Amino acid sequence: MTEKEGFNEILIQPLRQFAKDSIHLVKKCTKPDRKEFTQIARATGIGFLIMGFIGFFVKLVHIPINNILVGN
Repeated sequence: MTEKEGFNEILIQPLRQFAKDSIHLVKKCTKPDRKEFTQIARATGIGFLIMGFIGFFVKLVHIPINNILVGN
């Protein structure tokens, strides 16, 4: 195997395959309709709210525990 063939096999072929697969994926993707978009947006918003409440309650519990340990 020559150096050029090795370079082609190691670097060029995987890049070409990746580009080909990427183009195939983009062609298969479709834009969501209004109903699907609102469903995804609602689920994302609910997830943000849940994570916010979890963070708030963790902080709420952490403050008194920290004050007890530090002794302010």
